[in-house]
Amino acid sequence: MQTRSQTKQTELQVDIDFDYASQCWNHNKIKLGPGSYKYVCGKPLKNGGFCKRRQCKDNEHCYIHYLDLSANI
Repeated sequence: MQTRSQTKQTELQVDIDFDYASQCWNHNKIKLGPGSYKYVCGKPLKNGGFCKRRQCKDNEHCYIHYLDLSANI
């Protein structure tokens, strides 16, 4: 029986693009100051971009898109 130190360790290759990961993480946030962020609406716009307005309190969308969603109900 082999102990843990006697077993063959497989080495995993890690290839992480930290710049891309940071860009994705910041996609739905705006920077307020050093280390402070606020979530944004992020609803897709007609021009292909995303809404950068701040979210309403207790909602994931801004006041404009929150009203659009509640009008469709």
